[in-house]
Amino acid sequence: MPVIESVFESTVERKPALRPVASTAAPGRGLLPVVPALRGLLPEGGLRRGAAVSVAGGDAGLLLALAAGVRETDGGWAAAVGLPDLGLAAAAGYGLDLRRLLVADDPGPHWAEVVSVLAGAVELIMLRPDGPVPPNLAARLAAVLRRSGCVLLVAGPWPGAGLRLGVRSGRWFGLGDGHGQLIGRQVEVAAEGRGSAGPGRTARLWLPDAHGAVRTVEEAVGAGTVDVDVAGEGAVSGAGAGLDRMAVV
Repeated sequence: MPVIESVFESTVERKPALRPVASTAAPGRGLLPVVPALRGLLPEGGLRRGAAVSVAGGDAGLLLALAAGVRETDGGWAAAVGLPDLGLAAAAGYGLDLRRLLVADDPGPHWAEVVSVLAGAVELIMLRPDGPVPPNLAARLAAVLRRSGCVLLVAGPWPGAGLRLGVRSGRWFGLGDGHGQLIGRQVEVAAEGRGSAGPGRTARLWLPDAHGAVRTVEEAVGAGTVDVDVAGEGAVSGAGAGLDRMAVV
């Protein structure tokens, strides 16, 4: 079983000690908050506690944007399992508290056991399984999530996921004719679900903007904080491009 610690455990004084979080909502009830730019995209304006959410294609920026709202809770702990290429600087830019982020870099075939353990100690888990997930295993973990109230964000498909999100199209800005620096990515994100989640919604977002955060395109234009000459910029494809290597333990 892999050892799981805070990403800053080796460089920051070990206090306060990690302990299970006390959720402000009863397990499986209530919503985990999300950043303002994502509220209109989600049917309930937040992430249903105790539920699994599928992020098509495992887009790193979308995973981090969805996870960033955990900082608004009393506990504020999150975890990343099986995501060795997730960017530490990118996570901080989106708003995650790195002092309350746990990483199981390469759990291998033990990823389900790691998720089961962490679900009782954190409020949100970002996960990339090491292969296709059998429906019976997903059902067992769904029971764990309901008991704990933990939200599971899965990079890829997940059997029985009540909410599915994905980046339909995206474009990076900042590169000119073979030179320049990436300053932001504009995407169209789609969300759909079953039952009360509704037929689907879309939103145009900066993911991230020039400051590393997530904002709606309309909000960024209205605030005058993004100055991009679209006609003169080249597109760079690839989810999560430009994210630096995350420190792990």
